[in-house]
Amino acid sequence: MTLSFDLFWSMRSPFCYLALDRVLAMRTQYDIDVMLRMVYPVAIRNPDFFKSASPYYRSYHLRDSNRVAEYHSIPYRRPIPDPIVQDLETNEIAEEQPYIRELTRLAVAAVEADKGLEFQDQVMRLLWDGRTNNWNEGAHLSTAIKRAGLNPQALKRAVEMDPERYDAAIEENQVMQASAGHNGVPLFVFQGEPFFGQDRIDILMWRMRQCGLSYR
Repeated sequence: MTLSFDLFWSMRSPFCYLALDRVLAMRTQYDIDVMLRMVYPVAIRNPDFFKSASPYYRSYHLRDSNRVAEYHSIPYRRPIPDPIVQDLETNEIAEEQPYIRELTRLAVAAVEADKGLEFQDQVMRLLWDGRTNNWNEGAHLSTAIKRAGLNPQALKRAVEMDPERYDAAIEENQVMQASAGHNGVPLFVFQGEPFFGQDRIDILMWRMRQCGLSYR
């Protein structure tokens, strides 16, 4: 019996990137369907989030993401440029966001083309593995999308023609995420039960095994 879970995902989350290899391995190894659901980062959904966050939030977040990457031997560096335009001194989130909206809409288009995880496999690495500066310039993004088995020009054209439709899909995912009981990412939701964070993958697997998870 094929099992499935929803996976709520943000292009700006280092912990989504750090979960990527394990998610891909799960899909390859087990009889499961991963329903990828793109959401905007909390900085877009709630621009005041960082103003009220703990003073330790950023320093711990940076330390922990580096530690997780080292533990799993994953090449990792924060993207250059950051997918979100933000003043790190004041935590102010810019009104104009040229990167994260395009990335997230393109990811939704990839999901609709049944290549959602393939898109993540290429584009998240482009952003986060530290091998590419200025990922937003030249042919970097288009080449990564092409490696995912998609036509980058067609994908971008679809988004440009109707960005509101893609934002509506993202908003629907965000409503579903909140209904599941958490607003963080990566968020795995299996049979209505939320599992938040890359460090809950083993517990998610345990729960699915209780429900008959089988190898492919």
